[in-house]
Parts: sequence; structure tokens; C-alpha cells
Amino acid sequence: MLDDINILKQRDPGGTLLKADELYLQANEPLEVQQSSHDDREIRNIIIAGMGGSSLAADAIKALASGELEIPYEVVKGYDLPAYVSERTLVIASSHSGNTEETVSCLKQAIQAGCQVGVISSGGKLLDRAREQDIAFIEVRAGLQPRMAMIMNLRAMLLMLQAFSINTRVLLDEMTAATDLLKTESENWSRDTSTDSNYAKQLALLSVGKTPVFYGGPLTASIAYKWKISWNENAKNIAFWNQYPEFNHNEFIGWSSHPVEKPFVIFDIMSDHESIRVLERMELSDRLLSGMRPKAHQIRLQGDNLVEQMLWGSILADYVSIYVAILNGVNPEPVELIEKFKKQLS
Repeated sequence: MLDDINILKQRDPGGTLLKADELYLQANEPLEVQQSSHDDREIRNIIIAGMGGSSLAADAIKALASGELEIPYEVVKGYDLPAYVSERTLVIASSHSGNTEETVSCLKQAIQAGCQVGVISSGGKLLDRAREQDIAFIEVRAGLQPRMAMIMNLRAMLLMLQAFSINTRVLLDEMTAATDLLKTESENWSRDTSTDSNYAKQLALLSVGKTPVFYGGPLTASIAYKWKISWNENAKNIAFWNQYPEFNHNEFIGWSSHPVEKPFVIFDIMSDHESIRVLERMELSDRLLSGMRPKAHQIRLQGDNLVEQMLWGSILADYVSIYVAILNGVNPEPVELIEKFKKQLS
């Protein structure tokens, strides 16, 4: 089925697979920080406020910059900023639509608290507020589902941090340098590449009809979460994720009970930059749970550095989950129930 171009076109009328073919271009997306002048006050902590797909890049930065950032960094996924925010706090409000009510609420609080503020959006209330109040902003390209704009948002966040004198130049350069690898891999995963040599289609076929559970370590947890979100929104499937080593302190024992035949498919998202002890935990856990849960499939992220590996894993997540949507007979692009929920909530 996945090699039948007519079925692919019929079940993907919005061309989501074709959009996936261009995700690699986001690694070098032409973006500009506007209204970037600020008073150079010392920044003592950083908060990025965003929900769903708009928060994926913020989670990734926490891992990518963990060894470099010398000040606290927090991702807020809700209506309220923490009480400690002050004029020494940098708050970046990120919403692809610009109208996410939780993020709009956080922006208002940041302005009231006198924080340094930046906005990342394609339009909406956030961008209107930024223009009106001379707030630094990056206007990202519209027309993408937020879950498929992670790489563009990552570049935008790194540029915004750079504008506020947080040094992210190395990470930005690594993103640009990743373009060739990501282009080649995307061609290998595209709809025109047959299943026998298409890793994305192969993963989709072994996953369809099952509930996936994705596991990462401290450096790869954001990619495990990205796979979970892509599965929810593209494939319209329930999915779960967790992180090592926390897994071994609770969820690990949860797999040991009945029934033995569990309708799950397990994926360990692995990077050679991860702590060796974390990788050992993943492999030992899989051995000890043999016969109690399905054997884990290892997805080993490819690339010369963690940036390349994260981008590689992010794009693969979209391809695989889109192919699962096609196998499920659902349109991978729209998220109609979310839009209905937002309208009724408002």
C-alpha cells in the first residue's frame, strides 16, 4: 500500500508527505529578529512559554544548551509564569498561530512584570502585541502545522536568544551545516522511495494497529516527545513517552504484570552523545522485560553532533507517523477536534 502512489495521494489529499520532503529546509530558514534593540540589562534566567508543537523546540534547546547555559532555563506550558520572574528574566513567547491563549496570558504577565520579552509567531495576537509595544519578534512562515515547524521554531528561538546576548552561534551553525544530511535522508524516506529501502515506511508497517511508547534519555527526551506528538496529530493515534533514568524508578515495574500479550510497540530513541549509563539502562531494561512486553526497537539517531541527530529524529518522526495515518485510512494533516475544542472553549 505504501508504494502505491494513487493510494498515497488519495489518503493524503493535503500533500503532507510533500511538505515533509521540505522540512530539512527549515534548518537554514531565513529569519530575522525585528525590533531587536534592548537595554542590555543582565539576564539571570530564561523562560520560553509555548504549548504543543510550539514548545517542542524549547524542550530541545534545554538539552542542546545544557552544558553551556550558565543561568536557569525553564519551559512553561500553561497560563502562568512562575512567581520569580523579574526585570532580569527573559521571556520568549512562542505560538505558531499567535493566538494560543495560554501563551498570550504568559506574554501579558511578562510585560506586566517588566521582563525582557521576545515573541515568535506567524501572526495573531502575539505579533500584534509585539508590534504595538516595540517588543522584539520573529515572524515565522505561516501555513505549517506547529508539529511540523519544530526545526524552524528551533532556529527562531536560537536567533532570539542570540539577540539577547545568549551565545547560540555554534548551535545555529550546526543547524545550517545539517542541511545536506537531512536532504539526503528525506529523499530516502519520501513517498517515491520503495518500502524495501525506506526506513520510515518500514517503521510504520511494524507499528500500525499498535499503541507506541517512546523512550529517550536526558538528551533525547524531547525527540521522544516529538514522536509522541507527531503520532497523536498525524496518525490520530494514542501514544506515550517517558525518559530514562526515571523510567527505572517506576514505569519499569509496571510492565512486569499481566497480561503478557500487550498491544504496544516500543521504541528506544538512542544517541551516541547520551550518557553511557543511560544507554546501558535502556538495553538492560529491555533484556529484563523480555517476555513481559514487546522487545524494544532501537532508533539510533544519525549525525555528527547532537543538533544533526535531533533534526534527523524530528523529520523521521513526521514521515513515519504520516505513513501510519495512511495505513489507518485517516487524513494526516487536519486536527479538527483540537480546533473544535478551542472554539467551544472560547
